[in-house]
Amino acid sequence: MSTDKHQVGDHKHHFAHHFRDAMHEFLTTKEGIWLFMVTEVMMFGGLFVGYFIMHSNYPGMFAEGASHLDWRMGAFNTIVLILSSWTMALGIHFIQTGKRNQATAALIFTIFCGIIFMCVKFFEYKAKFDHGLLPGNFFHAHEFEHANLPMYFGFYFCMTGLHGTHVLIGMGLITWVLIRHLKGEFDGEYYTPVEGVGLFWHIVDLIWIFLFPLLYLVG
Repeated sequence: MSTDKHQVGDHKHHFAHHFRDAMHEFLTTKEGIWLFMVTEVMMFGGLFVGYFIMHSNYPGMFAEGASHLDWRMGAFNTIVLILSSWTMALGIHFIQTGKRNQATAALIFTIFCGIIFMCVKFFEYKAKFDHGLLPGNFFHAHEFEHANLPMYFGFYFCMTGLHGTHVLIGMGLITWVLIRHLKGEFDGEYYTPVEGVGLFWHIVDLIWIFLFPLLYLVG
């Protein structure tokens, strides 16, 4: 079985025999990542469909639920994730153009944005737990108008919790490519893993842009 090699810094990247060259590997990997992203969109899409059906049946309940959320914290997190998408794109660009120090700073800043996002979510979740605004039978808040308000918080915790899990996974993946970048494994000829992780991060950010108005501004 023959392999091709591409020199990257002090490392050699090996291409499997079924790839013609680096570009063939890059395009094939990118197509695979996009197919994976389709499954992610379908997973969240199922939650969106359920959300829209229940919202059409109980608009007042969803408006009351949204009134218990702090839209300013949601808006702040939206800005943080949009900024992180920009720095992730910059990181990929800097790697492609051989600006290693700038790429390192951009990737670290992207991880830092993810940490900020999760810290804000922690305080949001803590406030909901403290006030008993929980899904299903765990709901024990007082002075609420709609008896089915726990359904709203079921959607809230399911959708934001699943999204937050993806943010944590994305942070782990960015840390992985950052470590490989610091080892000198990427350059303008080989940056496939960075591009793939960047696509994942952008999709995660895009999903939040839909979640924010649906959950925080529905009222």
